[in-house]
This record gives sequence, C-alpha cells and structure tokens, in this order.
Amino acid sequence: MARDLAILACTECKRRNYTTTRNKRTVATRLEMKKFCKGERRRTLHREVK
Repeated sequence: MARDLAILACTECKRRNYTTTRNKRTVATRLEMKKFCKGERRRTLHREVK
C-alpha cells in the first residue's frame, strides 16, 4: 500500500497529539502542519515523528 500512518507531535511541548495518513510515493519528507495544541492552548507547528 502507498498510504502510511503518520504521528504528529508538537514542536514546542513535544506531545503526540494527532495521527494522519500520508502518501509515501509523493511525500518523501516529514509532514509539517499547523494544528491546535491542547498543552500550549494555541496553534503550533506539528511535525511527523517516527
């Protein structure tokens, strides 16, 4: 399958808040998204962790 599970962690508080899927064939780098962090209580950058 081309879809892979990706876990997103906040770059500031390091909590793993979100899960999403990504296409391994088209996205070679790690995902980065601005999402709401409950610990920081604001929108922060979330990166994919392994």
